[in-house]
Amino acid sequence: MKSVAHLNLTPVGEVFPSPVDWRDIVLYSLLVDRFEKGSSNSRGQEVNQLPKRAPHNRMRFQGGTLKGIIRRLDYIAGLGANALWLSPIFKNRPEKDDSYHGYGVHDFLKVDPRFGTMEDFRELVAKAHSRGMYVILDIVSSYTGDNWAYEADRFCEYSQKVRDPYPFGFWRMVTPDGNGTGNDAVWPMEFQLKECYLRRGKIRDWKVDGPEALEGDFDTLKKLNLRHPVVLESLIKIYKYWISATDVDGFRLDAAKHMDPESVASFCSAVREHAKNIGKHNFLIFGEIAAGYDTIRKYLKGCAFCEGNGNRPYGIDAALDFPLSYILERVVKGFSSPDELRRVYNGTNPLYANGRDAGINSVTFLDNHDRNRRFLHKNPYYEQAVLALGYLLTSLGVPSVYYGTEQGFDGGGHDLHYVRECMFGGKWGAFGSSGQSFFDIDHPIYRNIARITAIRRKEPALRYGRQYFREISRNGLDFSLPMEHHSTVAYSRMFDRTEIVVVMNLDFHPSNDFITVDFDLHADGEHMVDLLNPGTGVKIFQRNGRKMVRPAIEGLKMAILKKH
Repeated sequence: MKSVAHLNLTPVGEVFPSPVDWRDIVLYSLLVDRFEKGSSNSRGQEVNQLPKRAPHNRMRFQGGTLKGIIRRLDYIAGLGANALWLSPIFKNRPEKDDSYHGYGVHDFLKVDPRFGTMEDFRELVAKAHSRGMYVILDIVSSYTGDNWAYEADRFCEYSQKVRDPYPFGFWRMVTPDGNGTGNDAVWPMEFQLKECYLRRGKIRDWKVDGPEALEGDFDTLKKLNLRHPVVLESLIKIYKYWISATDVDGFRLDAAKHMDPESVASFCSAVREHAKNIGKHNFLIFGEIAAGYDTIRKYLKGCAFCEGNGNRPYGIDAALDFPLSYILERVVKGFSSPDELRRVYNGTNPLYANGRDAGINSVTFLDNHDRNRRFLHKNPYYEQAVLALGYLLTSLGVPSVYYGTEQGFDGGGHDLHYVRECMFGGKWGAFGSSGQSFFDIDHPIYRNIARITAIRRKEPALRYGRQYFREISRNGLDFSLPMEHHSTVAYSRMFDRTEIVVVMNLDFHPSNDFITVDFDLHADGEHMVDLLNPGTGVKIFQRNGRKMVRPAIEGLKMAILKKH
């Protein structure tokens, strides 16, 4: 297909229904090129016996495929994840080997042949659905690949002093005569108008909001002009087509911060209505907004604090909680006070201000593909990763696990490629290796995540409950919210008449602190069992008008307590 005018928006088959509530879901995020090949290539050697990886390979396609993901669905399900979040699968420029991540789109209507075929993707979605799993597709709506050049192929930077667009140069061609074949220019053909691009040059300062963030190119990736009617209309048709043609269950909207909120709202509303019209009544669209909560609030559909929220179409359903990911890491590692974590949930935070459906607007994560290092980079304490992921799996939000974290991947370096190691080995494997496969279901992080997700799945309070941080005491008399680094942190999830208390010992030494529990839901002398260790429990007792428990917790461990 060369034009959006040719798209058939009728579903290809029976539509798989949406989840009733996305808080029932645990996402597993992966880069298609870096996860698994289509055929088995497991190596039994130790990492230190294998050849070391070469740095230049970090920026090259490694060979992961859609069929490879199909082969590992049981591995993902065994972790307790019930939804896949895939990096973009759209066709990138065929002559380039450095857009393995999938974001340099050349043809929005085709699967990149390096990943597989449209039939492969449909098979992946269908086999995930047969296991009760959902599929989220990462989509690109703010820019295209390096499909054209500025005049004389020169380098252009964004500048407020340059008021007009830079001159358009030429379309990049693979065929010598530039005869308009499928590998030339950009597709669909609607994007072959130079007016579809803002042409303001590369973003220089990624930390600022405002015109530069909304108008600048992503390095060599060219910024689309979303205010041009052809662009937004075409993008809406493109992604309606992907829903109907593949039966995907949601989208992750890449670089939403670099789109104006009005365009995001128009796009999301149109796509969501199409999904509902064909039977996907709770199609999820969550956005990447790598910024603070004040910026995030501008894009949310259900935020009571969003300017103009009642007078414009709905925006994204949820946003990735970037601020929380940094705060949680500092608190778990003892670099910040737990008070910093508690402040995330203040009454005006747009991701947690939805009192009716607490946490439904937030997708939480620890590691992700857009950071320069993983949580375990230069950190030997895998138990801290378990604590951090345990927090995400038992607190507000829709939790996401980034591939490799469950295997203790510790990537880090001067660019993003260092956190995009190959699970299947390849030439850019984890821990500086090449050729080593990492799908160990006995890894302690994998096993612990699986235990916690199993508890989350059984306990509605851990998915839907309100969240309250609890006061603690060392002597049972003087209670306060913890402020010390490396302290005990406790919080309750309250749902209906159920309280589940999560206690995390962030210290390296055992703790035996007194933890406050709800006064009205418990009686003196009753017991709470640790769901992580069903054979152990604690007694509830009353003292000085307060109900409390006193669990003994080893260093860098956690307990999930519920009344027996």
